[in-house]
Amino acid sequence: MTLHIETHGRGDIPVVILHGWAMHGGMMEPLCDVLSDRCSLHVVDLPGHGYSRDSTLPLDPSACVQAIAERTPPAIWIGWSLGGLIAMTAALECPQHARALGVICGTPKFSRDDTWPYGSDPKLVRQLADDLETDYHATLERFIALEAMGSPDPRAELRHLRNLMFQRGEPNLRVLQEGIRILETTDRRGALASMAVPNAWIAGHRDRLVPPPAMAWSAEQAHGSYHEIAHAGHAPFFGYAGAVYDALAPLLDTFS
Repeated sequence: MTLHIETHGRGDIPVVILHGWAMHGGMMEPLCDVLSDRCSLHVVDLPGHGYSRDSTLPLDPSACVQAIAERTPPAIWIGWSLGGLIAMTAALECPQHARALGVICGTPKFSRDDTWPYGSDPKLVRQLADDLETDYHATLERFIALEAMGSPDPRAELRHLRNLMFQRGEPNLRVLQEGIRILETTDRRGALASMAVPNAWIAGHRDRLVPPPAMAWSAEQAHGSYHEIAHAGHAPFFGYAGAVYDALAPLLDTFS
């Protein structure tokens, strides 16, 4: 059940970093670079991803939180996309361990429905699940193309994401399918009002997967701060890591 967790940084502020679906901790390097002077970074490869590909731990957010908390000190938890949902779970369920929360292009409910106008098209999520069964590599290629959409240079970002995606090996197909089910079924909206730790929500204005209004709504519900990076897409730390740092800086100050 072992998770791969790397420790970087020269600072005293403990931070847990969580990547998104089908990615790995190495994707978070631009964010780690801007945090490393102030922080001690615990960068996780989630189950089935990167160097944790063979981990038998389920991707279930609560299970991930428990396993990561056993290996890391009380910290600020920062998560991107699916990692944001796991970080959110940590802040809600283990506030004694997740002392502050940073969510980058993440949402308490991913799929749109009659009660949630800010989600992604549920047909897109279902199509990803169906396509994984028939053409694994092409499905991941389409997903990273969606991530790159909205960035100032989508082709360049797509090439960059493509080069990084398999740097630590291919993600486990079973866990990718599990991740899709989590995105389809998880809904933490009702819990946000009980958020007991400082929190910041960072959106990319051009994000095509997590609409910024979803994050603005979440920040209001959680009594947190909302930041929208004007020219960024779904991965704002590529190209706008400094702006992401500025949005996170007040959380770091809570540990200073």
